[in-house]
Amino acid sequence: MPLDLRELYMPPTRPIWKGQLRLSLVSIAVELFTATKSNAKPSFRQIHEPSGKPINYEKVVAGIGPVDRDEIMKGFEYEKGDYVLLTEEEINAVKLETRKTLELTQFVGACEIDPIYYDKSYFVVPSDDLAEDAFRVIRDALRESEKVGLGQLALRGKEYLVALKPTGTGIMLETLHYESEIRKADPFFAQISSAKADEDMIDVATALIKKKTAPFDAAAFKDNYQTALRELIDEKLASKENRVSVSGGEAAQPRGETKVLDLMAALKQSLETGAPKSARKSSAKTIAKPAKKTARKASAARKVG
Repeated sequence: MPLDLRELYMPPTRPIWKGQLRLSLVSIAVELFTATKSNAKPSFRQIHEPSGKPINYEKVVAGIGPVDRDEIMKGFEYEKGDYVLLTEEEINAVKLETRKTLELTQFVGACEIDPIYYDKSYFVVPSDDLAEDAFRVIRDALRESEKVGLGQLALRGKEYLVALKPTGTGIMLETLHYESEIRKADPFFAQISSAKADEDMIDVATALIKKKTAPFDAAAFKDNYQTALRELIDEKLASKENRVSVSGGEAAQPRGETKVLDLMAALKQSLETGAPKSARKSSAKTIAKPAKKTARKASAARKVG
């Protein structure tokens, strides 16, 4: 049986999001994959040294002790010590168009976004062959215009501001911090003099910068701490020092197809209807209502009992 070369290039993980990438009247079925590896660094568990067992964490209430998951609600502290309670069902019922659709609402120059706003990187790929044609049009248009597309995407309980830019044969999505999440620099830099440094020293520093200037190559930099840490782990494994085994019983329990019939017609119609809208606000706002008194009384009765 001949080897299907496509299997060699299949994404190694499941998509974290599936939905529509929309540019005006054109919608494309796409999938989102995390661009970084979570297992690139050693992870540790806390171990109780006398018994060699892993340490687990329980959800406890002061004066009551451990509680069941079905007794837990999410609370928003609107005043010190006062909370409005929300159930998972109420939170999931908040409808946002951006949960299933990522609309490109604005375009900016690639260098206009300050690096401080960038957060995490993701790969955007077309869901199927039918979506690929339209996907390549958006990718190449972004590349030729040297622009970055902006939009909003609801992901993992939060609506993100995102930027899309072409990379290779695909598109990279970067989540961005909102303005309210960025600290003002003035309090940190206020005590630093704005006077220009000595010209001779600037010349020497500039010459040194030029001497060390080279094209960026991420592979040239290695995480020396993680390398040394892995060497230490390997030494421990080889010497059989401080090794424990946990039996299976004691181990901790781990907690649509888009049809683009005529892409050119859709693009032309989008132009005729005017420029894309500016970045829009969330399409729905929900004011959480406090949980019913009866529910709280019943919960309190269970806890007291």
